[in-house]
Amino acid sequence: MIVYGRNPVREAIRGPRSVIRAWATKNAAREPWLSGLGVATVSSQEVERRCGSDAHQGICAEVSEFCYADGATLLGLPAPLILALDQVQDPQNLGAICRTAECAGVAGVVIPERRSALVTAAVCKASAGAVEHLSVATVRNIADFLTEAKAAGLWCYGADAGGSMPYDTLDYTGGTVLVLGSEGRGLRPRVAAACDALVSIPLRGEIESLSVSAAAAVLLYAAAGDGR
Repeated sequence: MIVYGRNPVREAIRGPRSVIRAWATKNAAREPWLSGLGVATVSSQEVERRCGSDAHQGICAEVSEFCYADGATLLGLPAPLILALDQVQDPQNLGAICRTAECAGVAGVVIPERRSALVTAAVCKASAGAVEHLSVATVRNIADFLTEAKAAGLWCYGADAGGSMPYDTLDYTGGTVLVLGSEGRGLRPRVAAACDALVSIPLRGEIESLSVSAAAAVLLYAAAGDGR
């Protein structure tokens, strides 16, 4: 797998993945955190050719494949804060959400195996390398995962514009799963039905909704700051 951009490559070096080789322009190769790593100095065009993007910031690296976490393991953690995403398909959104989730200190992000963005180079770039320090689990079905979470004693709250409970009135202490739906469609009915409650974020402007990544930031920091 090729990752590109200064932050994604730096965090891949710092994280658990193996960095096999790297390519950098003359200027990018001067970064002190690259010392000790075999870096081939190449042109900007060669970096772009290897990573397939012009957003490489002069550097890319071949790293081992991303290792997904186990959803059941996340449920077994003490009072975890988990973020579940119901078919978020845009890599930029998934990356931005993972960046916020890692900064907020969540136990992990859960995504479905199908009809969802997975951890690709684009997601690594959008997350600024945060995925290297974040547990991301894949599950066959989000609704079934929520059922398992409730059986494990966790509360499951889904974000929905029509939710009856304002997000800032809930007690997020203890084990909690926050659930966000896909871009434009929101939570699927079965996923919404599997939640203990649907929560809403007040909208005081003229447009109808926040982006999924912005909603994630609001909810995660509300939950993370609630006695955690």
